[in-house]
Amino acid sequence: MERHDDLTMDRPPQEAADGATSTRAANPNLIYNNPEKWHIGREVLERYTGTPPEQFQKQILLTNFEYYMERFSVLCDDAETTRGSAMTVKHSSSLGVSLVNFSVGSPVAALIIEVLATAEPKATLFLGMAGGLHRSLEVGDFILPTAAIRDEGTSRHFMPPQVPALPTFKVQKFISQIVVERGLDYRTGVVHSTDYRFWEFDERFKQQLYEERALAIDMETATLFSVGFASKVPIGALLLVSDLPLKRGGIKTRDSARAVFREFTDLHIEVGIEAMSQIAERGEHIRHYRW
Repeated sequence: MERHDDLTMDRPPQEAADGATSTRAANPNLIYNNPEKWHIGREVLERYTGTPPEQFQKQILLTNFEYYMERFSVLCDDAETTRGSAMTVKHSSSLGVSLVNFSVGSPVAALIIEVLATAEPKATLFLGMAGGLHRSLEVGDFILPTAAIRDEGTSRHFMPPQVPALPTFKVQKFISQIVVERGLDYRTGVVHSTDYRFWEFDERFKQQLYEERALAIDMETATLFSVGFASKVPIGALLLVSDLPLKRGGIKTRDSARAVFREFTDLHIEVGIEAMSQIAERGEHIRHYRW
């Protein structure tokens, strides 16, 4: 996304037209096409996170868990905390990374990624947890989603239903490189994102998952990919398999969730921090095509 030098922070970025005049009407629902929405989006971002757009680092991590925020502070000596009306953010200027805890669910995922457009991040990475569906998966495995099934209600407000939910390729490529450099393994495949809680007790729904051959299931990935694409926010995801809900006794419990946090959280965050800070240091060009 290119910016003109004379744009103010209260105006949405404009696309370079290469001398051509577009005959398509701008979609006023998209935040970069609507100056009023851009202005309100900036205010919403600051109100919800306690941080104005210009104070975010250009590499942003997203999480659902306060425990990740605690561990981020341990791993980053200079972490500074801001709290808004709904979310908490940690900022590390030395690493060039901000971490946002946006809570859980599709609507709030759409909200945070859309208003983060006003901070113009270079790269955004979701450090999420997912239920492993494939029989070869184990708790603690990493998944780099290549796509997500849009079985949630939010993304349809941003993209037509036939548009697939895809991550920004260059973000996923760079995450893959960092994981491999660390000598770790990961899986790729399609993730099913749903707003249906306690689906584990719905046999018809589980049969649908078997037929889809989805690798894992979560609640936010498809929304983040779709709204990130619609809002011109480069977005990727590194998911941690937290439970195996299709196996007997595999549904996440209070005790098993605590065990996952204790055993795998630091590694998950470390990989995310390294990937985002390395994007900054190596100058990786993320947007490889014109939006």
